[in-house]
Amino acid sequence: MRYAVNCSMLFTEFPLLERAAAATSAGFDGVEFWWPFAVAVPPDDEVDAFVTSIADAGAHLVGLNFFAGDMGGGDRGLVSWPGRDSEFLDSVDVAIGIAAHLDCRAFNALYGNRVDGFSAQQQDELAIENLSAAGTAVAAAGGTVLIESVSGAPRYPLLTAADALGTIDRVADRTGVRNLGFLADLYHLAVNGDDLDTIVHNDAQRIAHVQIADSPGRHEPGTGLLPLQRHLDALEAGGYRGWVGLEYTPTTDSMSSFDWVRQHR
Repeated sequence: MRYAVNCSMLFTEFPLLERAAAATSAGFDGVEFWWPFAVAVPPDDEVDAFVTSIADAGAHLVGLNFFAGDMGGGDRGLVSWPGRDSEFLDSVDVAIGIAAHLDCRAFNALYGNRVDGFSAQQQDELAIENLSAAGTAVAAAGGTVLIESVSGAPRYPLLTAADALGTIDRVADRTGVRNLGFLADLYHLAVNGDDLDTIVHNDAQRIAHVQIADSPGRHEPGTGLLPLQRHLDALEAGGYRGWVGLEYTPTTDSMSSFDWVRQHR
């Protein structure tokens, strides 16, 4: 398995622009980030500095989230949020520009919470339009738009693997856009009650990216109850050859939290 460090949750001991270098110093080639800017369209110098920090570190940008709103304030994406279409689509353009420099091919589009004043159907129709547009935009670079289920957000409607896969299928059926993939975050799926053995057995061929954390706690593997190595072995046996994003909050400093990786290797 190829592990990528999520530098929005790990190495937060360092400024954001130093985290890719910290990851490569720890022996990881791949990094992934949530949207690393405060707004959908950041100043050019901020984008350039972000790109340079990863390139100079010699890291591979494995995945990048599109702008998802105020994550710290509870937002979980703009894909289905009426009135914020331009922000989402503008961030798609920015992400494509970043990808052109760093050869990133995977882009996570957080679906968004249910919002007052709009029906679920209205939001879902908007999501189909926005995901179709995003998929079309990244296709030219060989990119994939990732859809994931999320826990801990009461108004986020995609909770299970079936929810995420159903969204991908609706976009394909309605628009013909087929470069959307399932991001299987094993932590979120387990917390929401999905059976990971069933998902790994039935849906391995549809999984475009994997992220892990142990449960409870969302910490490094070995701190909770999930048999993560068993699931990863099963995914590999089922044909998964992609990256595994380490998206957890370490119980200690980030470097020490990788002891489990060294033991496995």
